[in-house]
Amino acid sequence: MDLHFGDSKPTDDERAAVDALLGPPESSWEGAARDEMRAADLRWARGGREDRERRDLLLPGLHAINDRIGWISEGALAYLCRRLTVPPAEAYGVATFYAMFSVKPRPATVLHVCTDLACAAAGAAGLCAGIEARLGLGSGVSVERSPCLGLCERAPAALAITAGDPVRTAVSAPATVEAAVLAASAPDSADEEPPAATAVPQAGQPGLTLLSRVGVVDPTSLDDYRAHGGYTALRRAFELGPAGVIREVTDSGLVGRGGAAFPTGRKWQATASQPDHPHYVVCNADESEPGTFKDRVIMEGDPFALVEAMTIAAYATGAHQGHLYLRGEYPRAMRRLEHALAQARARGLLGDDVLGQGYAFDIEIRRGAGAYICGEETALFNSIEGYRGEPRSKPPFPVEKGLFGKPTVENNVETLVNVLPILTMGAPAYAAIGTGRSTGPKLFCVSGSVDRPGIYELPFGATLGDLLTLAGVRDRLRAVLLGGAAGGFVRPDELDIPLTFEGTREAGTTLGSGVVMAFDDTVPLPRLLLRIAEFFRDESCGQCVPCRVGTVRQEEALHRIVERTGADAAGDIVLLREVGRAMRDASICGLGQTAWNAVESAIDRLGAYE
Repeated sequence: MDLHFGDSKPTDDERAAVDALLGPPESSWEGAARDEMRAADLRWARGGREDRERRDLLLPGLHAINDRIGWISEGALAYLCRRLTVPPAEAYGVATFYAMFSVKPRPATVLHVCTDLACAAAGAAGLCAGIEARLGLGSGVSVERSPCLGLCERAPAALAITAGDPVRTAVSAPATVEAAVLAASAPDSADEEPPAATAVPQAGQPGLTLLSRVGVVDPTSLDDYRAHGGYTALRRAFELGPAGVIREVTDSGLVGRGGAAFPTGRKWQATASQPDHPHYVVCNADESEPGTFKDRVIMEGDPFALVEAMTIAAYATGAHQGHLYLRGEYPRAMRRLEHALAQARARGLLGDDVLGQGYAFDIEIRRGAGAYICGEETALFNSIEGYRGEPRSKPPFPVEKGLFGKPTVENNVETLVNVLPILTMGAPAYAAIGTGRSTGPKLFCVSGSVDRPGIYELPFGATLGDLLTLAGVRDRLRAVLLGGAAGGFVRPDELDIPLTFEGTREAGTTLGSGVVMAFDDTVPLPRLLLRIAEFFRDESCGQCVPCRVGTVRQEEALHRIVERTGADAAGDIVLLREVGRAMRDASICGLGQTAWNAVESAIDRLGAYE
């Protein structure tokens, strides 16, 4: 049991960072200086249950310190714990859970250089070596090799974060050594990021549904959004009523776009019918799957659409509070969404009386801090509540006991924005798009060995070959990875696979969240598989033994056979299969259950290590 805070004291800057979030301390029990202590503080302690209910501010508090200082000292952590009455040992466990935080001193500027799949294929190793040679000890910059930054269409990518008040960020993508060094050393002088529409090769083309406004409307203008059909769907929702909205979503056949493909209408109905209150709506914008960047493009290019869609979801399910859990690596999306929420509140589209309908709803942004596992819904809930982002056992399911133990509907960005066309065109018209079992349009993140990487919108049922033709697939194609690191590889002679949930299942692979990464024969496949194994070993939360141990054993085996084939690799391939089956059968969540997928498909479909 942790009963003490230690002797370390916060610096003035650390104290100011916490107080800016929580307000000044009201008593010495919260950390006020002793000369400010009132006589009443000598007679009773303040806090108790009321303070413990503020534990969900732990993650924002850690961000506040890290943003201001660049790392989290023992004194700063102790002061934050005192303010929130959180045991320091527990807070330390939370702080060390996330890759973007550090509890050891480091320079104020951190340069995250992506070394994941798309960037690795685009020369990330050489880029890292060049940057590290330029920014050695004493440069004032910490260079960190990072998992996917969600900038795959502009690989290789780097993100510089300079602590201070305010924190400054700069993105370099596609990155060169010179551009990345400039972003780290002089973020205000770095080149401005290109518009979100540059990630949408189809931008401005007729016939688009989900991407119709990206590159057409000003993402900072609420008036422009409304001039292009914005808030028509919310008005339609108020006409239909909550039950009518759920009926439309159910009849449309919409299923979750994050990979699980669970019927959205059933999830909303199950949440709405729960007698326990309050209900919550959570938008999962923590897309950390390597190769995925569609949610980022929507949030940067059409942020008001997400605000409107979350409002509809909340109205339908009886929620009055929404949480938008956003990747910490998406600074521009953060700025766009903060602006959109402020505009919506100022115009009566959020708040106590949405559109004059007597319905109250608001949205709070919660920023992640670099943990792939927080894309799992219950791990996300734990993260928001101020705990380590570890998955919960199910049942109970989130529709019964989700965020703060209350009924919760959780959807990702793409799923939510699909609700807008459902209400504006009607469920039958929406269901007519795609196929009978996979309805509507789908967004695909295409990167790797293609001429036009980016986000593509196609109706369900188009083939993999159709998509790669649009993206300009290059010659000497060797393999295509569907679904990201948790997905599977297919061969160049399998491009007739229909891009539907059922079509990919029948082909023995998965659609996942819509990642399509093409690799030509210049990309060394064994090294790619090793990078996938390293990713899962790094991102395992460590809660369950099959995943915690299995991801390590998988990486060790791939290290041993990275340059071996045939009989030399046979023993380790047998071990890989045994470990993979154990992870798939016994892991508590999808991370461990899918950590073997890509490696298995590469061995069985591509003949890796033969």
